[in-house]
Amino acid sequence: MKAAFTRRSFLAGTTTAAAALAVAGCATAPNASVPITDTHTHFYDPTRPQGVPWPDKTDPVLYRPVLPSEYRKLAEPLGITGTVVVEASPWIEDNQWVLDLAAKDRFVVGLVGHLKPGRPDFTAQLDRFARNPLFRGIRTGLWDVKIEAARPEFIRDLEHLAERNLALDLLIGPDQLKTAALVGKKVPALRIVVDHCANVPIDSRQPPNAWVEGIVACHYQPNINLKVSGLVEGTGRTDGTAPASVDFYRRVLDAVWGAFGEDRIVYGSNWPVSARFASLATVHQLVLEYFSSKGSTAARKYFHTNAKRIYRFAERATGGPA
Repeated sequence: MKAAFTRRSFLAGTTTAAAALAVAGCATAPNASVPITDTHTHFYDPTRPQGVPWPDKTDPVLYRPVLPSEYRKLAEPLGITGTVVVEASPWIEDNQWVLDLAAKDRFVVGLVGHLKPGRPDFTAQLDRFARNPLFRGIRTGLWDVKIEAARPEFIRDLEHLAERNLALDLLIGPDQLKTAALVGKKVPALRIVVDHCANVPIDSRQPPNAWVEGIVACHYQPNINLKVSGLVEGTGRTDGTAPASVDFYRRVLDAVWGAFGEDRIVYGSNWPVSARFASLATVHQLVLEYFSSKGSTAARKYFHTNAKRIYRFAERATGGPA
């Protein structure tokens, strides 16, 4: 009989993994032919007549036009070949605004938009945007939307999402991971992605118990995936000084690897938010070093294959404007 996956065995496994990495030595980059899809970027433009609901005008780093052309110039030298944009606004029409951006730039392969499950107009809005093949799912957990696993209307709307072969991103904290696991159990056909490693605080030491226990709970729901993003943000160092050494993040990364393995993890930079903590090159290098050490198959899955399976986006010819 296969041993149960418990918190104790989980932590023991991450210690073993760390030892194995020490033996493995330096990481090597995946083959240059491997596509790399960044599944978490944000685009917006405060200079629009209607402005933006986020970021705040007081943010000196983020409050400015942030558009695909700028990101592409930073991403392409790193080997990134496309991006899935994640909503940065609760305004319904901003879904269309991003879709219009995507129509003009082949580097954008899809949008994870914003709709509110459990609200009366959810199905009508979902049908509207799902007609566009670039609309690949929604994110929830922000903008006054709670993860309501016990509310029938909320679960019903997630079932509608699954029926349309779309994905669900969850923006949650460590204390909500068990709720995410319950949602996954109630809607087993829905592909779910927990963003930013569930926003776990990172200080190079053992992650908090609540996060570890939540990760273990999600391990048992095979439709739940984890976006290995938000690492530099987890340090809280908004002055741009997040550590560039993978060892600082290794305990979290080992825990993620132990729980989700090579088939249920995806790459996301969270740019431009991540730029408040470290450069895109640093964000990319941290995960490149870690997952390349797991072998070429694992690196390919993390950087592209799993994203394609989860978000079901179509390959688009890269190279700029459509």
